Amino acid sequence: MAEPLKDMYNEVFLRGFGAKVKAVSGSFDLEGFIDSAMDETWDALELKGRMRRITESLGRHLQLPYEEAVTVLTAIADQCVGFPYLFFPDFIEVYGQEEEHWELSMRALELFTGKSSAEFAVRPFLLREPERMMAQMTIWAQHESEHVRRLASEGCRSRLPWGQALPMFKRDPSPVLPLLELLKADPSLYVRKSVANNLNDIAKDHPDVVLQLARRWKGHDPHTDWIVRHGCRTLIRKADPGVMALFGYAEEEEAAPLITDASLMLDLAVLPIGAQGELHYRLRVREGEPARLRIEYGIDFVKASGRASRKLFLLSDKTVPGGSQLGGRRTHRWADLTTRRHYPGTHRISLLVNGREAAFAVLELEAPAETGEPQQ
Repeated sequence: MAEPLKDMYNEVFLRGFGAKVKAVSGSFDLEGFIDSAMDETWDALELKGRMRRITESLGRHLQLPYEEAVTVLTAIADQCVGFPYLFFPDFIEVYGQEEEHWELSMRALELFTGKSSAEFAVRPFLLREPERMMAQMTIWAQHESEHVRRLASEGCRSRLPWGQALPMFKRDPSPVLPLLELLKADPSLYVRKSVANNLNDIAKDHPDVVLQLARRWKGHDPHTDWIVRHGCRTLIRKADPGVMALFGYAEEEEAAPLITDASLMLDLAVLPIGAQGELHYRLRVREGEPARLRIEYGIDFVKASGRASRKLFLLSDKTVPGGSQLGGRRTHRWADLTTRRHYPGTHRISLLVNGREAAFAVLELEAPAETGEPQQ
């Protein structure tokens, strides 16, 4: 089993980083830094907790004014590249929010985002002064560095994973849209992914806004078309009629149903948690014109409360001739994940075509057998 990500922060890492600091700032208390970071509560801290602990311990043992501390970090920034050094921008978030530090903090975030990423650190600045910070991020959206341009988009995502939510943009995304306009045909895939994810966040609260923008953007540039498609993925999963029409998915017709016959079968109707099973599907498309189909299966997972929550799994997304017969099988593993736990109960499994249920089956999930042997 892989070690938890938080374990990358250990004494060896802290000592190596601390040595870099001490080479620039001779008064840095290296041993005190390590001791205060890895105190008796260290083992219980998760990843972001350890990041913040390193930030606070660094600030405490540098014993320098903010301006001089930033100079030290800037001096070693080229030696501190990658995910573990997210505490560089975190240092700016913690110590650099005073008005007199604004310009220096913006320059530091601009620099450090290319070494790790500053999308988490900009959010407290946005929450405190959204107009001022969005003006800064608009400047960043036109920067020569793809890392800085990505920061402009990623930093203002309303629902950034691991990041503080931005409730003002959940309520009203309009301040974000001009910035995304600047990035809608960015040459960097790294940036385009962020723009698409930003749109997808907005779609969860304001689907009509994203649909209107998608209609306006689509068809002018291949880079923009990729963003539109990826940014509308939640609306596609929800089979939003406007989005489905925009991307050419076949529609139901009262006189001619899209799917004329369908079935979904399970090789086993009862399984223990941790096991895997196969599902087999078959469907026939109506005669006539070619049809674009998005074929998924959805599982109504039983939660700890006893209620069900649906998760969709893509089987196919393609255009087929009218009258086609399609089928296939998929192995599904009912093992616990970091993002999903399984509970005993009746799980309804649906075969969905363009968001409409075409067939279903039922699986009874049982508690795992307590044999000590691995599940097959």
